[in-house]
Amino acid sequence: MRIIRGISNLRGDDHNCVVTIGNFDGVHLGHQAMLAEVKKASVALDCPSLLICFEPQPKEFFDEYKAPARLTRFREKVSLLKQCGIDRLLCLKFNEETRGVSAAEFVSLLVDDLSAKALYVGDDFRFGSDRTGDFSMLQQAGEQFGFQVSNFYTFTFERERVSSTRIRVCLAAGHFSEAETMLGHPYSIAGRVARGRQLGRTIGVPTANIQLHRYKAPLSGVYAVEITGLASDRYGVANVGVRPTIDGDTIRPILEVHIFDFDADIYGHYIEIIFRKKIREEKKYDGLEALKEAISKDMKEARQFFLLDA
Repeated sequence: MRIIRGISNLRGDDHNCVVTIGNFDGVHLGHQAMLAEVKKASVALDCPSLLICFEPQPKEFFDEYKAPARLTRFREKVSLLKQCGIDRLLCLKFNEETRGVSAAEFVSLLVDDLSAKALYVGDDFRFGSDRTGDFSMLQQAGEQFGFQVSNFYTFTFERERVSSTRIRVCLAAGHFSEAETMLGHPYSIAGRVARGRQLGRTIGVPTANIQLHRYKAPLSGVYAVEITGLASDRYGVANVGVRPTIDGDTIRPILEVHIFDFDADIYGHYIEIIFRKKIREEKKYDGLEALKEAISKDMKEARQFFLLDA
């Protein structure tokens, strides 16, 4: 899959494509079903498939603090889209200029810049400045300029719509099995191990730290986790949050993972943390000794969950 950053980087072989548009946060089963149709159409029409997304996501641009927590960061989303067989990812920067693009100008992008042969959108898709464009407008444009427009209807699980919002609710509650069913894969967070303050080592619990680079995470608390990306898969206990006992006033959450029976230097390694069980909420303790005691209990529960002491 080729990543195209901005319209100016489009090439001749990016034209005459089957297009879809959206955030595709989490690339859940509903997204996967739509992308399968996009790929099917691109094969039938003998042309590339192209997905348009925005960075930052529009809601993050308008208010990063109040925007929904991302299920997947950009790199994670790219990996999942590759697995769906998408040929091109056109990433457009969302800023004041993008915000002011009219619905008619957006249609022009589809016609003049992409020469779209077909377009697939969700049943609630809106576009253009102040969200004035809708499916009816796209249908009219398709008839005028000669491209197919398909409205992909809601994908359901247990009679409820599969959505990124619903998955966030499941993750916040620790319902990982239900989230996995809707995602089509276990929920995980991936990233490079960064150097922290190494306070964990002072209490006998060294951690691998992953900066989330956002104001919200889709979950918070202490978890039993699997770790992949090392020489062999490992198990451990993870904390996602703002570390109230240590930092107190930190705004941005961080992911810290203590890997069981492991003591290698993995700074800079790209690892994936798969969440399996929620142990407890994050809590502020009265000093490091109380925190150390709580972590010891967390580690024991996680080891029991993975049957490591059986």
